[in-house]
Amino acid sequence: MMKVLAIIPAYNESKSIAKTVNDLQATCPQADFVVVNDGSRDDTARICRQHGFPLLDLPVNLGLAGAFQTGMRYAKEHGYDAALQFDGDGQHRAEYLPALFALLLEGADIACGSRFLEEKKPFSLRMIGSRLISFAIRITTGTQITDPTSGLRAYNRTMIDEYAGEINHPPEPDTLSYLIKRGAIVKETQVIMDERMAGTSYLTTLNAVRYMLKMFVSILLVQPFRGGKRIHDKKEETER
Repeated sequence: MMKVLAIIPAYNESKSIAKTVNDLQATCPQADFVVVNDGSRDDTARICRQHGFPLLDLPVNLGLAGAFQTGMRYAKEHGYDAALQFDGDGQHRAEYLPALFALLLEGADIACGSRFLEEKKPFSLRMIGSRLISFAIRITTGTQITDPTSGLRAYNRTMIDEYAGEINHPPEPDTLSYLIKRGAIVKETQVIMDERMAGTSYLTTLNAVRYMLKMFVSILLVQPFRGGKRIHDKKEETER
């Protein structure tokens, strides 16, 4: 059995955080969890304390990258074998966690929940952007990632160490591309994702277009020129 931590970044998720955590505990009780309250201005932190949820309460909003890295550092310090990125807005289903962990046991460094591994992508502005990002990852790494913007991901201990120690590793598609280039093994499993329970996503149509273009340019023009040792060479050195 792996010692698993679900990292739940939460920013203004007071209307959904309790149900999200309760569903996770009911469906996957073998996984520990921690809520990373990312400087929320609502009652997210109070609700977590009220329910007795393990909580890392950031005093200011660091954004997803900062909140996620905080969780990864916690996972490293507490000796977890695997870490899960799990949204606090109710979009992710805990029923798929065993399939993600199985991919790690089969040798994946990162296991991603994909909406489109077995299903066709709809034609929309956002999905055009997703196709462009998938194309950029494939031509720069040779790896096909069908749902590069998925936020439902599991990471093995090597990746916990990597993300905990590197400030330039946001949990975004361009980081996936960079890590694949360095030898990380990324696998996908088919999942279904729900609409968020409450609140509004920051990814408005305009923000989504900007985000997709930023990722596309980063994957094509920035990540191929970043240095870094091969992932598994680095692991062997550490173990020595």
